[in-house]
Amino acid sequence: MLQIKNLLEISMEVIADGCLENGAIVAANSFKNYYSSEAKNYFYVWPRDGSYISIASDILGLENIQENFFNWCLKRAEGFRDSGLFFGKYYVNGLKAHNGFQPDQTGSVLFALWHHYQDNLEDARKFEDLIKKGADGLARIWNADCFDLVATDLWEERLAFPDLAENFTYSLAACIRGLKCAGEMIPEEADKWWEVAEEMRMRLDEHFIDDHFVRSFGKLIDKRIDASVLALVYPFAIYEADAPEIVSTVKEIESRLVVDGGVHRYEHDEYDGWMFEGMHRKKGAGAWPILNFWLSIYWIQRGDTRRAKQFYDWVIERTDGHIPEQIFDNGIQISVSPLLWSHAMFVIASSFLGYR
Repeated sequence: MLQIKNLLEISMEVIADGCLENGAIVAANSFKNYYSSEAKNYFYVWPRDGSYISIASDILGLENIQENFFNWCLKRAEGFRDSGLFFGKYYVNGLKAHNGFQPDQTGSVLFALWHHYQDNLEDARKFEDLIKKGADGLARIWNADCFDLVATDLWEERLAFPDLAENFTYSLAACIRGLKCAGEMIPEEADKWWEVAEEMRMRLDEHFIDDHFVRSFGKLIDKRIDASVLALVYPFAIYEADAPEIVSTVKEIESRLVVDGGVHRYEHDEYDGWMFEGMHRKKGAGAWPILNFWLSIYWIQRGDTRRAKQFYDWVIERTDGHIPEQIFDNGIQISVSPLLWSHAMFVIASSFLGYR
């Protein structure tokens, strides 16, 4: 318990270090002395990462971070005021650093807003402009069974094309929950957003093929298992943890993606975040702490504390206080560390386990 208490304190420091004065939340503060000089620069804003960090900040009782971040999303993120959408990653001043459309990011911000104000949703109206723009933006580009724009997955490694009617499972779940949250915060406009969310849900149900939710679905299907589909249970609550589709999907995740206790992103993943003279080495991915914590959260929701602690403790036993993006067992590959999202998921999983 002492180690967990200390790691929670370190997490508060790491999160605070990544939350800038202008409201930006960077994925990792590369300027800190504790950040490896050999790791990739992550001094960028991903609204998705910021959303999970906002949720962790709610749990930790940190103040100001959330509203500053929501203001940054509304006032600084390039293009949001016009489109109601978030695109890839951003420099801390708000200019785009990556133009790819990632639909889950808008859904995630809407969910983070709801999470922050869930005890009094009327207070969320101070960000009514952000809520309406985000929900209207998603609804506007949804065309019955897919988005009108080429979409990028949360890992920024695969594209979904409108002519193939493709969607990513994780992305749809984020958008469904985001639209539902928007309707709860602005109920007089809920019907139009919930109608779109229902269309998305009908499409999402088709993503379950044979024995698991596939990575992406459309005229072409990527049947590889992807651990991010855990989000269908937490945080987006599209399915219950004991739903047969989820139970069989998790069985496949543990069978295909868990290696010596560590959870990997998806089958045949090569990205390791390791740089050499500006080039990605891509010598094989490691285990991702965020996914170990995600699976821990799942097993708590299934009522199995033993298995939850098994995945949780695997990371705790391999950290020196700073939780990296990936964990390798070869002593050669170097990961981004500390990653704010990793610390955020540690905080969230600790809360589910009753440590916070």
